[in-house]
Amino acid sequence: MAINDQQIAPGRGLGAEARALVSLGLPLVGSHLAQMAITTSDALMLGWYDVTALAGVSLAGPVYFCLFIVGSGFAWAVMPMVASAASVDDHRQVRRATRMGLWLSVIFGIVATFPLLFFEELFLSIGQDPEVSRIAGLYMAVAGVGLTPALIVMVMKSYLSALEMTRIILLVTIGAAVLNVLLNYALIFGNFGAPELGVVGAALASIVGHVISMVALCAYALWKTPQYDLFRNFWRPDWEAIGRVFQLGWPIGLTNLAEVGLFAASSVMMGWVGTIALAAHGIALQIASLTFMVHLGVSQALTVRVGRAWGRGEPDRVRVTGLAGLMLSAGAVTLTMILFLTVPEVLVGVFVDPDDPDRPAILIAGAALLAVAALFQTVDALQVLALGMLRGVQDTRVPMLYAAFSYWVVGVPASYVLGLHTPLGGTGVWLGLTIGLALAGILLQGRFWRRQLAVGALPAG
Repeated sequence: MAINDQQIAPGRGLGAEARALVSLGLPLVGSHLAQMAITTSDALMLGWYDVTALAGVSLAGPVYFCLFIVGSGFAWAVMPMVASAASVDDHRQVRRATRMGLWLSVIFGIVATFPLLFFEELFLSIGQDPEVSRIAGLYMAVAGVGLTPALIVMVMKSYLSALEMTRIILLVTIGAAVLNVLLNYALIFGNFGAPELGVVGAALASIVGHVISMVALCAYALWKTPQYDLFRNFWRPDWEAIGRVFQLGWPIGLTNLAEVGLFAASSVMMGWVGTIALAAHGIALQIASLTFMVHLGVSQALTVRVGRAWGRGEPDRVRVTGLAGLMLSAGAVTLTMILFLTVPEVLVGVFVDPDDPDRPAILIAGAALLAVAALFQTVDALQVLALGMLRGVQDTRVPMLYAAFSYWVVGVPASYVLGLHTPLGGTGVWLGLTIGLALAGILLQGRFWRRQLAVGALPAG
């Protein structure tokens, strides 16, 4: 059971607030790892099925994810708005924010689905292999049907997280991961009497998973939170609320896109460095992504806890919550640094065939990248925690500008210069990423703490 505000005395210290963050954040960390398991199982099973199919989905997947991550901005906006409203028992505002978050997500999903039908021609126009382009376009066209339910799932996850009901999110995501593996096995390969559909089967499995998750989370919300009467008058537009969700959500979506684009650009630059560097980069990034889920979970918990304190106009509690989040993340960073610096070859070796002739070179390159990742994780944690805290006080537009500047004006050029114009090679690309993320962390943390130290009292949300 999550620790709520009534269970913690008003004068509580860092320890109690840290426990509240752990109770709220651990299921979120687990759900993120389960979500990663879904994409990993897709890649593994398509790789077993056909290399060309895997290449097609590898081409389409990042484009689909970019659309999804932009549309998710409206869902992420729901989290601090609901947390602040719920902290003062404003049932009407909880309902309005969630309902209009659903509206915007559905509108975005429908609008974004239409262009997905024509991506085969786009991939061909940028010089991709015709067969890979055909498979990628087919996958996009089918998977696009699942974009709207996937975005609705994100809204419901934000709503339930804001009310500190995160265990159900973990359970539903684990269930979706298991279901995805079973449906992939049936629909990709033609097992259990199902037709052999290849990439179409993988796309259909994803759609089914999104729809079932959507139904499960909506049903749980109706069952467990009847006081909010969530879907009452759902068809009626609420222009004031839709404006507030939109203003808070579109900068979050673009911030997410800027960060995803940063790592996509780093992969392109690694390809220019060489095949070994690109392979090591992919492995090291996968490992770093796993450990990053801890900080992302803490960041989302901070959004909720800071949002609740901000909604009640309690600046001291906002500051204590922020410090508790930093303390938890610092502990995770310390463990990660020890792991990355002491056994990097073991971690990288898990991803490389023992008989692969390039294994020694990949292990050396991957170990070097994980050494940089020990520092990289520290600054990455700082920036994602700051984003979570700033979203809790419903501050998203200036943070978007800070992040875009740090990632693209500083980080990408630094990676390009250090990676391609110095002997550092792939290590230089990662050092450039570290510089960009460090600047983002400094700017964003500075904005949060300056604002909190400057106020004597915060306005209610």
